[in-house]
Amino acid sequence: MTPRVRPDLARLADMLGRPPLTRFAPSPTGYMHLGHVVNALYVWGLARALGGRVRLRMEDHDRTRCRPVFDTAILDDLAWLGFEADEGHAPVDRQSDAGRAYADALARLAATSTVYRCRCSRRDIGGHRYDGRCRALALPDAAGLSTRVVLGPGEERALDGLLGPLVQTPDAQCGDLLVRDRHAQWTYQFAVTVDDLRQHITLVVRGADLASSTGRQVRLARLLGRGTAPVFVHHPLLAGPHGKKLSKRLGDAGIAELREAGYTPARVIGLAAAEVGLQPEPQPLAARDVARLFTDP
Repeated sequence: MTPRVRPDLARLADMLGRPPLTRFAPSPTGYMHLGHVVNALYVWGLARALGGRVRLRMEDHDRTRCRPVFDTAILDDLAWLGFEADEGHAPVDRQSDAGRAYADALARLAATSTVYRCRCSRRDIGGHRYDGRCRALALPDAAGLSTRVVLGPGEERALDGLLGPLVQTPDAQCGDLLVRDRHAQWTYQFAVTVDDLRQHITLVVRGADLASSTGRQVRLARLLGRGTAPVFVHHPLLAGPHGKKLSKRLGDAGIAELREAGYTPARVIGLAAAEVGLQPEPQPLAARDVARLFTDP
């Protein structure tokens, strides 16, 4: 069966209850490629089709991989493509500037939930569910230790405009959640959850590869006091010639290379829309018109 690529707008609007605030949130760990354009056309297309707004957020929490040159290039490519954010662009909203907000959120979490220090490395865990082995050790707040929060048992439910209802058991999936690593960096799961809460994001549009993170983020947001979870749309990913999703790490052609090859912004957007199945042919499409991908029959 061919997977759905377009959400039912009327159903999505009913899930939301009001025009949404969503976000485009790239990580400046490499240059933009066609997969980022797919995410942008879903973000802006759905926001405009539903009468909502878009916030730009640079997710640069990983200080070891993020680079200013990538940050600048992403902003340049977005401007060239014609995708204009409604919020968070003047000045640019960067996670690296939000340390106080994350520290405050962790303090709130510690006041109502079990938060503890952990000495385990990724090698110790082996890529599996964390079993809470450091939970009872009462390790001190010292350099070189990470921080985890106990998620506890039970299911979390979320609404997804493409995948349908999501039901996940965060504790069974990942165990006690890492919120700050041994290098004192805030983790993706923690930073993105705090940001979506404090920025009042009501619609999260992202790739299907992140769908498994939904339950733990909904649980963490609830522990932080969020009453109603955002609505989600996990859209299809583009696959490169190597059979994997397009990735900055895999060296796929970036937007800058397409620009140098003579592509226009509308041609790049049209190509991305066709590649993900939102239009039958790679017809050029301006950024201001991407709502048509979701409103036209």
